[in-house]
Amino acid sequence: MTENGPLAGLLVADFSRILAGPYATMLLADLGATVVKVEGPSGDDTRTWMPPVRDGVSTYYLGINRNKRSIALDLKNDADLADARELAHRADIMIENFRPGGLKRFGLDYDTVAAANEKIVYASISGFGTGEGAGLPGYDLMVQAISGLMSLTGDADGSPYRAGISVFDVMAGMHANIGILAALHHRTRTGRGQHVEVNLLSSALSGLVNHSSGFVAGGTIPFRMGNAHPSLFPYEPLPTADGELIVIAGNDGQFRKLCQVLDLPGLPDDPRFGRNQDRTANREELRPILVERLSRRTKDEWFSDLIAAGVPCAPINTIDGGVAFAEKVGLDPVVTTGGVPGIRNPITFSESRPRYELPPPGLDEHGEEIRKWLRS
Repeated sequence: MTENGPLAGLLVADFSRILAGPYATMLLADLGATVVKVEGPSGDDTRTWMPPVRDGVSTYYLGINRNKRSIALDLKNDADLADARELAHRADIMIENFRPGGLKRFGLDYDTVAAANEKIVYASISGFGTGEGAGLPGYDLMVQAISGLMSLTGDADGSPYRAGISVFDVMAGMHANIGILAALHHRTRTGRGQHVEVNLLSSALSGLVNHSSGFVAGGTIPFRMGNAHPSLFPYEPLPTADGELIVIAGNDGQFRKLCQVLDLPGLPDDPRFGRNQDRTANREELRPILVERLSRRTKDEWFSDLIAAGVPCAPINTIDGGVAFAEKVGLDPVVTTGGVPGIRNPITFSESRPRYELPPPGLDEHGEEIRKWLRS
């Protein structure tokens, strides 16, 4: 069971399901690790999350499970449990997102596994940690609400909104992988594995960056501002002759370039607008000046000229437009794995490359092969 890639030779026992864990293990699998996806008899829940579908299979499931091998194990069955334990004992990495303590009764908790496999890097993903929040279910939408993200999302005078993706599941999966890779480096120095723990709420509070820092360091509770930024202006959609265009002045130099393209050469010298903090404080006076000029031409015309001048801006695309733009700029975003298209792993290397060899597996597709290997 060897693979190519920078993580070739590492065996991952994947006891996770839904999103955070499977996303993490797919990234590891893309980079060459051998990932054995352990599913219950009914399979990963995302197999049933549809529409949309491709050939009758949930595209949600397809999007986070390539390059893996599936084995279905009923941990309440003695033979299956023995196989699960053997897999954990052979693995370099084990990842799970059961409720904290949920695997202890099966002898698959960190302490029990590490007693038999001291090299194991064991990663646990939970919703709210192992303390008072251990009993709470770990759904991304709950964390978006509890963390404060939803209070920042939506129109200023409207209702709170969830983000369009399960942003903290994805973030926690990436944090788990950072922890796993750090623990692997520790293992090369000490010969010992360790327990890596990640929870969605901690990932959320870290990921809220300027907003959480504004509160803990500055005592400021941020509020919903629609598409506006609390600390920058312009940094939002502005209307043109035929639709909105994202326009950004991340510093005073970019604002000066913006004004040159808009033929407003004196604006950067206006004391109300010359510095970022002044533009932010006086945004309601500056916005109509910019909107009046932008309304004279189309968004595509402005996009071309502003980008050429070094001013950050962007059209507001649907997903198909985003994929098309990535193709246009040479990112080759779509890869096909066993006939199933998906999005390319976002990491590139100078001396190795991600692999796209195994399509997302059917339930227990590799069960016979894996059982034979575990029992040999």
